[in-house]
Amino acid sequence: MRVGGYWERVGKLQLDFLVARGLEPSGRFLDVGCGALRAGVHLVDYLDAGHYYGIDVNKELIRAGYNVELSPEQREKLPRDHLRRTNRFNVDFGVQFDQAIATSVFTHLSLNHIRLCMYRVAGQMQVGGKFFFTFREAPPDFPLDGVLREGKGTRYTERDGFWYWPGDLEWAASFSPWEFRYIGDWGHPRNQKMVELVRTPEERRPSSTSELPGLDSNQQPSG
Repeated sequence: MRVGGYWERVGKLQLDFLVARGLEPSGRFLDVGCGALRAGVHLVDYLDAGHYYGIDVNKELIRAGYNVELSPEQREKLPRDHLRRTNRFNVDFGVQFDQAIATSVFTHLSLNHIRLCMYRVAGQMQVGGKFFFTFREAPPDFPLDGVLREGKGTRYTERDGFWYWPGDLEWAASFSPWEFRYIGDWGHPRNQKMVELVRTPEERRPSSTSELPGLDSNQQPSG
């Protein structure tokens, strides 16, 4: 089936990246936007039985991944109810996760959806656990009213709502108990950049605009 570009390359890339960042076979792992299990086919082999979980908005992709991409031996390691269709990031499987990843997910989401995803994942993440995600990053000096073409058909304008600067994503993370760490390049074939969020102990949500990153305490939004 092999739904999605660079199926083998990006699936294995994710496994290698996560292991290098401390993922152990005994860790409980959440794949946000698991799709047809491009990363899952590798992670199910690596992780202990029952330790892989995945969510996606498309139930047909999940079904195809489970029934077609996995071997019978892999299906033995992955209970079917560890895969869930959800459009609001319902990740409460009754366990606390050690790591999670969202690859090529935030490249299709608004900041409001990204903020919701970060909030929901934080609620099920162990303190010290890590949530990695990729995003499309415009150059730091790119003007807000500019137009930029990069590669095949990639166009950065205000009409494209799915590219971000790191500061945009740090703002979205500020509503949940995360420490934001920019990683950048990690070998993605389409140059998506990587960020690491680390779950902090405190429950944190800004209670006023003065607590938001980049907004001075004496400065209030206009209008």
